[in-house]
Amino acid sequence: MVSWAARFQLRQYVRQSLWAVPLLGTFAGAALAAVDLALEDQVSLPGWSYSAATAGSLLSAVAAAMIGLLGLVVTIGVLVVQMATGTLSPRFMRLWYRDRLQKVALASFTATFAFSFVLLQEIGSGTVPDLGVTLAGLAVITNLILLLLYLDRFVHALRPVAVAAAMARAGLAVIEEQAPPAPPPGDIERDLARRPVLAVSSPGTGAIQAINVSALVDFAREHDLVCELRYAVGDFVYRGDALIDVHGQAPDGTSRRLQGLVALGHERTIEQDPAFAVRIIVDIAIRALSPAVNDPTTTTQMINHLGALLGGLGACDLHDRGLLCDSGGVLRLAVPTRSWESYLELGVSEIRQFGAGSPQACRRLRTMLRDLERSVLPVNRASVRAEIERLDRAVMDQIPEGDERRLAMGEDRQGLGGTTPRGEGPPDSRA
Repeated sequence: MVSWAARFQLRQYVRQSLWAVPLLGTFAGAALAAVDLALEDQVSLPGWSYSAATAGSLLSAVAAAMIGLLGLVVTIGVLVVQMATGTLSPRFMRLWYRDRLQKVALASFTATFAFSFVLLQEIGSGTVPDLGVTLAGLAVITNLILLLLYLDRFVHALRPVAVAAAMARAGLAVIEEQAPPAPPPGDIERDLARRPVLAVSSPGTGAIQAINVSALVDFAREHDLVCELRYAVGDFVYRGDALIDVHGQAPDGTSRRLQGLVALGHERTIEQDPAFAVRIIVDIAIRALSPAVNDPTTTTQMINHLGALLGGLGACDLHDRGLLCDSGGVLRLAVPTRSWESYLELGVSEIRQFGAGSPQACRRLRTMLRDLERSVLPVNRASVRAEIERLDRAVMDQIPEGDERRLAMGEDRQGLGGTTPRGEGPPDSRA
């Protein structure tokens, strides 16, 4: 029986591959050509008849054009890789490969090529498929529209601000799907410590991409166990590392069963890891702050969407461990999770480190933190205030006293050039 982890990895591979859907398109085009040939004698198109020479020329041109369009899309793909590694984050490429429009366009091109190629063989036998030639012409028009849509997507979706907006939406979607579980009653630590432990080792080396939480809870309930994961989604583990501690009398085959509920891969994925979305946004922001790029305006745009993502995280009561119970309220699973402080540190610390000398980045970052201080749960506000103090100290260490420091200690929703919120001007004591 194929494990859940193997099925998850297969789905990830198919979603990221650029050949699977176009290959299906090739088979679909050949199958449609066979259907067309079966219908040629039953469907007539008055005024749409072709000579054998004309039909052959048209189908040959269509097939050649599809090869050219495939080459164009491949060329664009190479440009995407160069742009991502140069101005965006290489981590974003994992998500770009999943673009559905790109795969639909490639599949349509290969389907039209296979369709035309099969009909060309029929013309060689003396039959002129009038319906098929007409459909091939309509397919070319459709493919040109798909190409224009794909080019539009390529031009607009790969701007840094568009990538940040997409990452923020993806991260917020993960947050909504994974509501933090309520802790069960009783002494949790004592419940975990009083039972014998079986250590389930990692079957391979890689990043934890996803965990089948519901299946783990069901397995633990069925055998009266408590499972405690040692690593969170996104952590990198090595083969043989202790992955899961099993509290209770585990039956035979427990290790293999539980190993199949934790999916490992070469790199992180965003399905259960909103921190990965934060990581990508921060990568783009600090790359824009590098002396080789020197583009703090891009950093302020990243902070805009980073604030939206952190705001969604700060509205949740996050802890460093998630506890899940079965339907009877019995603790069955403990999973390491990221606290609000860890998310905030991930989102802010590197931007503060590399942007302390940029008044524009500092002003926008301080404004974002002030907004978070007002919008997050009260229990999370102390961490935000601490980050504001760290930002102030970094600016004072980086920028000498004077007007430039006073400028950097201010607040501005545009970084520079925006309006200063009433009552939120830079205090003189910080100059």
